[in-house]
Amino acid sequence: MRYKLFGASGLRVSELCLGCMTFGEEWGSGVDKAESRKVFDTFAEAGGNFLDTANLYTEGTSETYVGEFIAAERERFVVATKYSLSTRHDDPNAAGMHRKNLVQSLESSLRRLDTEYVDILYVHAWDGLARVHEVMRALDDQVRLGKVLHVAVSDTPAWLVARANTMAQDRGWTPFTGLQLKYSLLERTPERDLLPMARYMDLAVTTWGSLGGGQLSGKYLGRDAGQRRRADEVDTRRRGIDAQVDDRSECITRELIDVAEQIGCTPNQAALAWVKARSAPLMIPIVGARTADQLRENLGCLEVTFTTEQLEGLSEVSAIDLGFPHEFLRKDSTRTVLHGEFADRIDAERRGD
Repeated sequence: MRYKLFGASGLRVSELCLGCMTFGEEWGSGVDKAESRKVFDTFAEAGGNFLDTANLYTEGTSETYVGEFIAAERERFVVATKYSLSTRHDDPNAAGMHRKNLVQSLESSLRRLDTEYVDILYVHAWDGLARVHEVMRALDDQVRLGKVLHVAVSDTPAWLVARANTMAQDRGWTPFTGLQLKYSLLERTPERDLLPMARYMDLAVTTWGSLGGGQLSGKYLGRDAGQRRRADEVDTRRRGIDAQVDDRSECITRELIDVAEQIGCTPNQAALAWVKARSAPLMIPIVGARTADQLRENLGCLEVTFTTEQLEGLSEVSAIDLGFPHEFLRKDSTRTVLHGEFADRIDAERRGD
């Protein structure tokens, strides 16, 4: 296991993050404490120190288990949790990003985790109601109180993240140092705005859904449309994800399987390794597992190395149209108008202002 800096901070996190959403049986797709402990121990023994959970995962059981598992070596682990999703459906203030819910959610998370602080607190998703200044000031207060070391954001448009960080930096508040998003060979739309923004603002990027909801394993190949649709509906209900098995995903999966066979690894390992191989910004896949054996398979992605041709093949089959203005700005004619004859003669690799 190698380690990466978490965005602009000096915090060292493992190159894979353990997703703890499967810790607990309340949602019907997780596992009991004994198996959760085996998964955790397998990750820790491999050198993993980065754990991802949330106050809502398995109705709080995930945080409780994580707290018990890290108790003997709390300082060793980087614990990330989240808030903002609804925890009591009969209470309008038990949801959202606003200050009251932040304070209530964080205090509950600290009790379940049995710790005095969390290393990273994510806004789980932008609710569209709380003002940016309320959110950033409330998060900064928790950092100043020592209950949170770093703040981050998940599932949020790029322009909102950029506005929030600009405001925080201008006012001397704690900015976001990390961004969590859905990203895989099947889902590359973050390349339009989220990933360029993360690179420019030096944000760490953790990715969920990097196995495409199971599609990239190849388990759907060969099924007819009706079978795929029914299997897709089951996976969507079980995992809480948005999945769609279509011709594009089948082409990508077949290419991935071919590459995996050439390398001598599994398609899942190749899918995770592809995310890890992306650069500018560097990305940290979140790996989840229901058993220690599944996690060991996923950890095998650390040993995968692609040839240039293999990476080009995967990138080509999964490529997306970036849309306007991105496609317009990278056209030769546009670049010539902007830069004259120097369009291909200016080296400008830089981050931020």
